[in-house]
Amino acid sequence: MSEDQKPKGAIGRFLALPPDSVPKTIFIAVSVCLVASMIVSAAAVALRPTQAVNALKDKQINILQVAGIYDPNKDVLESFAAFEPQILELATGEFTDRFDIATFDDRDAADDPATSVALEDDPAGIGRQGQFVTVYLLRDDAGEIDKVILPLHGYGLWSTLYGFIALEENGNDIFGLQFYEHAETPGLGAEVDNPRWKALWKGKKLADDAGELQISVTKAVPAAGAEYHIDALAGATLTTVGVHNLVNFWMGESGYQPFLDNLKAGGI
Repeated sequence: MSEDQKPKGAIGRFLALPPDSVPKTIFIAVSVCLVASMIVSAAAVALRPTQAVNALKDKQINILQVAGIYDPNKDVLESFAAFEPQILELATGEFTDRFDIATFDDRDAADDPATSVALEDDPAGIGRQGQFVTVYLLRDDAGEIDKVILPLHGYGLWSTLYGFIALEENGNDIFGLQFYEHAETPGLGAEVDNPRWKALWKGKKLADDAGELQISVTKAVPAAGAEYHIDALAGATLTTVGVHNLVNFWMGESGYQPFLDNLKAGGI
């Protein structure tokens, strides 16, 4: 090959390399990865609004289910309109109009130092606790409170479990408990989604006649009695402990107790 026929410049020398050369192989691999990552990123951005809508719809379905009024044949938004969402200030147990209910996000509030506190005593393993949460009231035909739906969350074995607990109008009898997000072990901790286990919560009580919190998720029935007991998940000790802790945390003084006291006193 004469000097005039030799490739000139870095690009020319690169193009002249054999197709199976190491530089060309690396170049093609890197190029494919870059193009693929750009496509995935673009798709993620484009689908983000749809994902947000689907996540909200799933959350609403879970609220309908835990309240016992979900009908798969009815429009979710239409069914969800039966609820009255309110932003609750945990410390006072009273509703607040400080935030716009349409845009308020519980998780954002829990991450914001202005609307949350870092926990020293943290049995639920959540790190920070939002001081404002969205609760949902379900009223009967007479306009009286029929059920209250309260969000709760806490750490299990592998993940934070997010869910709702539905209470009767007396603020003490449990109608249901349901988690809508977690990453617990399939077949073990993930049995929190098992309909048979969820059914165990219905009719149980949070506190005794003296107002002492007694609800427990344990293997053995506590001294307080079976009406305060939910069987532990078989083979999922740490998830069971996590559920026990998170329920007791949120139903206690650091959680919804001020609100439940107001509810029982007729102040809601």
